Amino acid sequence: MFFISEKKEHKRGPKFVRGNRQVNSYYTIILLVLKLMGGSPAAHAQQIRILTGAEQTANYMPMLVGKKVGVIGNHTSMIGRTHLVDSLLHAGVRVVRVFSPEHGFRGDAGAGDHVQNETDANTGLPIISLYGKDKKPKAQWFNDLDVVVFDIQDVGARFYTFISTLHYAMETAAETQTEFVVLDRPNPHGWYTDGPVLDTSVRSFVGMDRIPIVHGCTIGELATMINGESWIGQGKKCKLKIIPCKGYTHSYRYQLPIAPSPNLKNMDAVYLYPSLCWFEGTVVSVGRGTDKPFQLYGYPGKQEGDISFVPKPIAGVVKQPMYENQACMGWNLEGRGTALSTNDTIALTWLIEAYKNYKGTEPFFSSPKFFDKLAGTALLRQQIEQGASIAEIRKSWEPALTAYRALRKKYLLYPD
Repeated sequence: MFFISEKKEHKRGPKFVRGNRQVNSYYTIILLVLKLMGGSPAAHAQQIRILTGAEQTANYMPMLVGKKVGVIGNHTSMIGRTHLVDSLLHAGVRVVRVFSPEHGFRGDAGAGDHVQNETDANTGLPIISLYGKDKKPKAQWFNDLDVVVFDIQDVGARFYTFISTLHYAMETAAETQTEFVVLDRPNPHGWYTDGPVLDTSVRSFVGMDRIPIVHGCTIGELATMINGESWIGQGKKCKLKIIPCKGYTHSYRYQLPIAPSPNLKNMDAVYLYPSLCWFEGTVVSVGRGTDKPFQLYGYPGKQEGDISFVPKPIAGVVKQPMYENQACMGWNLEGRGTALSTNDTIALTWLIEAYKNYKGTEPFFSSPKFFDKLAGTALLRQQIEQGASIAEIRKSWEPALTAYRALRKKYLLYPD
């Protein structure tokens, strides 16, 4: 269940743990075997090799040849062991500039750290940060491009900012009438939808569109939804093309081959992430600065728990961890994420129990506005403060979730 290291591998890219090679024939054989066995792809999800959009070069290279191309990508933008940008250059595609999201082009910047513009040491291409002072690409950066290619592995949670980068990039592409190609990748949380649907009164970069926390879409499906629902504003449409995955369905529990960011180090953390991220608007640490980020939670002082931890400074990261060098007591959730991968809901218990058991002098919701942005609504915080039960909270989500699930069906590219 662990990712391989994402460091020191940018030039050739890290090895993939699970199938990301061009194996059309292998995939066909597996399907035939499953059919003869009477099995289904959903029942044998981990045996099937899934081809990402990026791997299907024959389906998008003709769109790029002879054109000026921009790439929005990061360390997950891989074709086997080679980065997408290197692959395009080797194929003779004229890549003009690269754009990087939160965590940077190589995925090594800390959460919330502003990423600076730079030059790629491997190719000499300019890299423009979309997580610095400019989160939306400037029109001048797209005006001289014919095509922008977007290829980033998403995690499937609304507050993971890569989908906000997607939204803003599509907005600029619509304004400049630049073709926009999304190379799709599976969603590791793609089998369910849950959480409050965003109230646009708390709209921010950690929640831009009217989707729940776990939205159940691939990044290609979200792009189609954003375009189809005119969420990029004023009735504008992006010249959008999706290169879908092969062999993927939403019932698969897709194992990410590369850690998507520094604090989501393994699938356990990925599965726990939607249930723990909203702690970041509270006094509770989620283990940043330890070897188990998003696999534990706690804070300094005397309280119940089964683990003690001391967050340490992170070399090269501007934003240092909460409670740096302070002893914290809390709960170890290592292994619990895997259990969540059999459920269809976010876990609310940890948040509510932490609130009930808190005995500190500072307010539990240390940053109420940021908590509301993460939750996508002010109502959840108010419900917790008023002692609402999990059942009552979930009931309040249902009308908007039901409407969203009906909307989602219109834009699915893969079977549920």
